Amino acid sequence: MSKDPANTFAAARLGGTAFIVSLGGEILEVGKGKSRTRLPYAPHLVGDPDTGVVHGGVITAMLDQSCGIAVASALKEIMPFATLDLRIDYMKPATPHIDIFVEAECLKVTHEVAFTRGIAYQTSRDEPIALSTGAFMLIRADRDAKPGA
Repeated sequence: MSKDPANTFAAARLGGTAFIVSLGGEILEVGKGKSRTRLPYAPHLVGDPDTGVVHGGVITAMLDQSCGIAVASALKEIMPFATLDLRIDYMKPATPHIDIFVEAECLKVTHEVAFTRGIAYQTSRDEPIALSTGAFMLIRADRDAKPGA
């Protein structure tokens, strides 16, 4: 992991939220504008007890969290931000009893918005469970400043 303040913040703060801890998720890697997380399979994450498939909302939440970590690590300074828009395309159900990995990257940071994409998969990136695209609103202290200033 990088010693960059934004990466350290992303790993320590966003990886230790009550939300991700309750799911049992963990941060595997944080780089400049990138993150990789793991969600171990657990019975409390199952949406349908008859099939053992992890609930889609859990996968959505992990994609959102992982994209947020990517945004935090892409910022030049630590600042609050919030999910503005998140689109999830489900490709197939997760296979029961197999961990889920999520990789996310921040594609671009403008003055007010950061744009991301993510992928959730189990054994191979070539067989995704879900894909995401997102936009995160940056909450700058200098909200009245002009872009490019």
